[in-house]
This record gives sequence, C-alpha cells and structure tokens, in this order.
Amino acid sequence: MTDGTSTQDVILAIDQGTSSSRAMLFDRNGVVRAQAQQELACDYPQSGWVEQDAEALWLSILTVCREVLAQADSLQLKVCGIGITNQRETTLLWRRDSGDVVAPAIVWQDRRTLQYCQMLQQRGHQAWVSSRTGLCLDPYFSASKLNWLLQEPALRLAAEQGELAFGTVDSFILWRLTRGRVHATDTTNASRTLLFGIQQLQWDAELLELFDIPAQILPQVRQSADDYGRTDAHWFGRELPIVALAGDQQAAAIGQGCVRAGGLKSTYGTGCFALLNTGEHLLQSKHQLLSTVACTVQGQTQYALEGSIFVAGAAVKWLRDQLGLIKDAAETETLAASLTDNGGVYLVPAFTGLGAPYWRPELKAQWSGLTLGTGKAQLARAVLEAVAYQTADLLQAMRADGAALLSLQVDGGMVNNSWFCQFLANVLDINVMRPLQTETTAFGVALLAGIQLGWYADLDALPELVRAESWFYPNLSAGQRAELLAGWQRAVAQLLATENP
Repeated sequence: MTDGTSTQDVILAIDQGTSSSRAMLFDRNGVVRAQAQQELACDYPQSGWVEQDAEALWLSILTVCREVLAQADSLQLKVCGIGITNQRETTLLWRRDSGDVVAPAIVWQDRRTLQYCQMLQQRGHQAWVSSRTGLCLDPYFSASKLNWLLQEPALRLAAEQGELAFGTVDSFILWRLTRGRVHATDTTNASRTLLFGIQQLQWDAELLELFDIPAQILPQVRQSADDYGRTDAHWFGRELPIVALAGDQQAAAIGQGCVRAGGLKSTYGTGCFALLNTGEHLLQSKHQLLSTVACTVQGQTQYALEGSIFVAGAAVKWLRDQLGLIKDAAETETLAASLTDNGGVYLVPAFTGLGAPYWRPELKAQWSGLTLGTGKAQLARAVLEAVAYQTADLLQAMRADGAALLSLQVDGGMVNNSWFCQFLANVLDINVMRPLQTETTAFGVALLAGIQLGWYADLDALPELVRAESWFYPNLSAGQRAELLAGWQRAVAQLLATENP
C-alpha cells in the first residue's frame, strides 16, 4: 500500500472498445477514482460489412477524457500519464497532412474480404503466413482490410507517395492526441495485423509484398510500456505523457494478473477472447488457436495462445435490439435461472462466422431443438450457454496444445451475470474467478503505464493488485456435463454439414 498523498496521483486509461469509449482514472492501488463512458454505434452498409465512423469514435474519446479530467481537477487528483487500450484489428487510413480519415473504420468483425482470404489460402499461403505471424488467413485481421481500402486507385497512389498513414485504433488515437507528431503502435496490436513477424518483432517485407501494402504507411512499433510522446495542449489545456499502448485482450490479461506462463483469462464483451500466457516461449498451436504477443515490457516479450469467439455479448444485444425479447441484458440471468434445463435448445451463434477453433467465416447462425413450447427463457438461456460451449471448445484446444489449465479468470460485461459464471464453471469443469475490478482492460493498460512511470517495479509486481470478487466452483455431474456438450457438438456438426464450403 502507499501513503495518503501518493494516492492523489492517477493514470488516465483510455479504453476504446467496439460498443463504447471509456476513460478511467486509477490510483496507485488500482482503485478507480473517476470514469466516463460513451456508447458507439456500428454501421452495416452491406451484408458482412461492419464499419464505424472514425470521427464519431475520436469525438467520443475527447468527450470522455475531458469529463474525467474535469473530475480529476475537482477531486484534486494529479494525472501523471495516459495508457491507451483498444479494439484490435479495426483498420483506419488517414492523410498525414490533415489527419482526415479517407474511409470509415473497417471493424474487426467485418467479413468483406472473405473471398480474398480464401484465394490466398487456395494459393497455399496459409502455412507460411501462420509460421510468421501466429495468425491465420481470415478477414478478422487488418491486412486484408487494408488491402481492400487500397484498391481505390487514388488511395493506392497517395499511399505509395507517403501521403497516407495506416493504423489500428490505438495508432489513430495516438496520432490525433499528439496532432500528428507520433505515428506508432505497440507489439500487441502489430501482432494482430498479419503484417508483423511475431518472432523478429518487426514488419515483415514478404508479408507486405503478399498483401500489396506500401511500407511507408505503417506505424513505428514500440514496447507496450514506452514513451509515446505527449498530448497536444490544444485538446485538454495541458500536455500529458502517453506511456502505454496495448490491444484490449492483452491489456485485460494484464489486468487479471496473467503476467507469467500459465495465466489464463477469458473476456466476455462483444466477442469472447480466451488468452493463455505462454511466457517467453512462442507456442504455435496445432489446433487452430492463434499465437500472439502478450506484451513487451522492459525489453522482454511474452507470448500467448488465444482463442477468439466472434459473438458473445453481441448475441445478448441481438436478443434485446433485434428481437425485442428483453429490455436489458440483466434479464437473461433471471430467464435462464427460471428453467431447470435447456429443453434441448441450442444456438450456434455464427452471426459473423465461427472463430477458433473452426475458422469458418462463411457460416451463419443456426438454432436447433426448437418446439412450439420454446419461449424466450429457452432462447435467452441458449444464448448464454452457447458462449460457455464455445469457451469449452477453446480450452479443449489449449489442452490439446499441451497447456495445463488450473483455473480461469473472467471479465467483461457478461460476467456480471452470476448464472452465466456458474454455468461456465460447470461446463468447463474448472474453477472460475470473477475479479473485484471487472474493468480489467482499462486496469491492465493503467498497470502498464504504472510500470513506465516507475510506480511498479515490473510485471511481477502487478498480480498483488488483482483481487477476487467471487469464485465459482463446478457443481455438475460428469454425466450431465457430457450430455450438454454432446448436444452442443451435435448442433455444430449439423451446421457444418449443411454449410460445407
């Protein structure tokens, strides 16, 4: 613990997600002292397309930051630095002279480049791309999105002449905050582009050639905790040092204290992302998981295995916004708990394809087991169960890759639902920990910023700041568990059989 005066020092964590932008102030003890949030919309201009208005995204960042900085002033808190964490893979392109974006942001969920990725697979590029990047040829990642943007001849020419800058959301925010003085990203975000050599930790010339990307549009790659310049005084009436950048899932792992080999967390937001820290050892999955950079701090890079589920909380939002079955996400807990079983109803939520370990981006969602007796309680429960079953698929793949999994730490909006957390423990047959600080993404980047500012000695100092709110222990028989999982596997098999590529 620290003395009374030192807790007046705070870090501003900017958490730019798919559905909202948040700003939070954390003190040295990891306590939230102020926060602000603004929701963001996605646009769906065509089937499979997902975009966001980059200017609306930027304005949301300014709004929430100004709100918490005003709170900091009124509370007499000293903001010592900024950390930025972000939705990954989302792709932006802007002009270096003006900073104006040249197209809407293409969101990570976007599938418009499916045929292009399939063409690269058919030409035999999958294995060597995977060996260099740890990723697979899928529309999910940034490279194919960027290639699509550069099909416009005028943009292609401008890019080749060095007039354009590419970035994921972190780079875009950094560029805007510094008013164009810093064009950079960190290793965690770079490792999600399909353009980054994950072992050499630098942009890969052969990958740039494959995707036809001019090197001059790329940001400089720095450590996750590093000097990223200072905000221009124009924005907040003061200059503030920017000292950390990290992709949201890697930041969440740090916020859960998963800073050494064996740490496992799963975040349940718009999608679901399970990340297993493998330490300094880069483990190439044999079961279609991704290898990614966990963080680079104080000259040391750690790696992780990751399983990505494209739809988690997004399916709950679909129940609310598209079907009108619920008014609030919290209702799903009451509905699910009202039933003694799932009634044989299963949802395979492939609304934007299936992610790991299937990687079938062309699939569409499918219900099974519906009867005239099926009501909204069964549908709501099936949505929650589907997220747990997909997590089971990921953990099974991790075990097959040689991982020893002792417990799972969970975070994200969905884990406020205790029924879901208990079902997760039951289906996975593993102890599940829900932390006291559920805003682990913002917390994680604040901890990285704290290392850069000298608040914490190193990564090993971070886990003691992570506290458990609840533990959930399995209380389901092996037979019941096997029956539930068998039903899920039948539902997936049905979808795969009807949608052969």
